[in-house]
Amino acid sequence: MVTGTDMKKMNHFVLLSAAGMLAFSACKGPGQKGAPALPPTAVNTVEANVAPAVYYDKFPASVVALNQVELRSQVSGFITGIFFQEGEVVQKGKVLYEIDRRKYEAAYRQAEASIASAQANYNKAKKDDDRYKRLAEQDAVARQILDNAEAALETSRSQLAAAQASLLAARTDLDYSLIKAPFTGRIGISQVRLGAQVSPGTTLLNTISSENPIAVDFVVNESDISRYAELQGMSTANDTTFRLQLPDGSLYAQNGRLLAVDRGVDNQTATIRVRIEFANPDNKLKDGMSCVLNVLNQQSGDRLIIPYKALTEQMGEYFVFVAKDSIAVQRKVHLGPRMRDQIVIMEGLQQGDKVITEGFQRLRDSSRIQTGIPAAPQGAAAAKK
Repeated sequence: MVTGTDMKKMNHFVLLSAAGMLAFSACKGPGQKGAPALPPTAVNTVEANVAPAVYYDKFPASVVALNQVELRSQVSGFITGIFFQEGEVVQKGKVLYEIDRRKYEAAYRQAEASIASAQANYNKAKKDDDRYKRLAEQDAVARQILDNAEAALETSRSQLAAAQASLLAARTDLDYSLIKAPFTGRIGISQVRLGAQVSPGTTLLNTISSENPIAVDFVVNESDISRYAELQGMSTANDTTFRLQLPDGSLYAQNGRLLAVDRGVDNQTATIRVRIEFANPDNKLKDGMSCVLNVLNQQSGDRLIIPYKALTEQMGEYFVFVAKDSIAVQRKVHLGPRMRDQIVIMEGLQQGDKVITEGFQRLRDSSRIQTGIPAAPQGAAAAKK
């Protein structure tokens, strides 16, 4: 039960609370009805400018010789001569290896003797045939004798042709006993030594490959076929469409030109092989070398460029803050390639836009800003608090 005394105490407390609220309201000025406004955030800006943007697409590639042949013997025998220095450039037609030629020379001479015999038989048969034909015109010889003479002539003619073919085969085997360079190129390390026995078509003797010019192969997606088909008729070694990066990271001094696009697409990978030709006067490019091929991007040219540090990423999308009348406006941008500390902007900005590069970490869209004052370091701001 509430007594009269308790009621007096409660009324007294309500009066004191109301008086306190009135006193607090009296302390505020006429313009201080809400919370105090935050000061503008100090930021730095740069203008988005259009500048030449040259950038390359990078592809793993490998160096290949335009002409490469494995040297193998076409006849059997023992190696009796090696006539080159390993790793040297050999001229077309130079004798590289000799296989024991004695039996091939003997076979050739035997074939020559067979031709001489066959030629003699043919000459005799020809004379007999001529003689019997004159007698037959005078009815001085039987018809059967004339027929036999004509048959003997045809037989001797066939024997002479067979002997000539045998001589050609013997001559071929004799020539095969000398292994010659099929073209001018660099020869590798010999796989056989003097006295080694070789078998026709199976024993690898050496490999020779051309060096200058040389090619670089890489693969592209089938969607890019039209791009390289157009370049095939336009590319020259004097432009900078194709640049090669060597395994040590340095750029190759020579520019390349598109030599060929492969005949078809690989069904397994949906890619096609493209071949680029490079001059190789100093023999820096070696067959089988791994390298990186830089292909000039089609979007190279005068592009809008801003510092890369001005970007912010949110769920896979990129944004920047643009300063407009002391207000930070957030813009979504579509990026082009990155060039060191710069980034190409394809969409979202215009030339002359003032992009905030420092201090935007504390901004939201439409935040108040003050430009030209360096933003305080994060550590210093935390220390003041």
